[in-house]
Amino acid sequence: MPWITLASAVVGALIATASAALLDRTRWRRDKDERLLAARRILYSEYLASLSQARNAFRSLARTDDLGPAEREHAARDSFAPCYSMRYQMAVTATPDVFAASEHAFRRLRDVRDLAAAGTRADDGAYARGRTEYEAALGGLVDAMRLGLGADRAPV
Repeated sequence: MPWITLASAVVGALIATASAALLDRTRWRRDKDERLLAARRILYSEYLASLSQARNAFRSLARTDDLGPAEREHAARDSFAPCYSMRYQMAVTATPDVFAASEHAFRRLRDVRDLAAAGTRADDGAYARGRTEYEAALGGLVDAMRLGLGADRAPV
């Protein structure tokens, strides 16, 4: 009879230990997912901000005649430089869908940079087309980010 009590205690201890381990694993995974989501939210916001700052700089360049060709090109490249470091962060942190959309927006904004650097005016058709393509790509990026972050779901 004493061995049945001992076996019951051992089985109970094993069940309790396994339950606690499973609960800790579930909690760890949930916390890890929440940290990754928070990191992505911050990164996505910073990436959008860097694209916006560059875009505003290009708009200013396309509206001014105060710079020579070399100064204009230098200003355009300097304005776009911060986007590169954010691009690399997106490459390692974003989901594949968000990264693909971020690359598309990045490339379209780089096209706008090239137009502004070349002296294309804001009222020129080529600049307007470049801006429109960038804004469409940016819209796709924002949609992908919202979807990836779960912003399109109702709160639980």
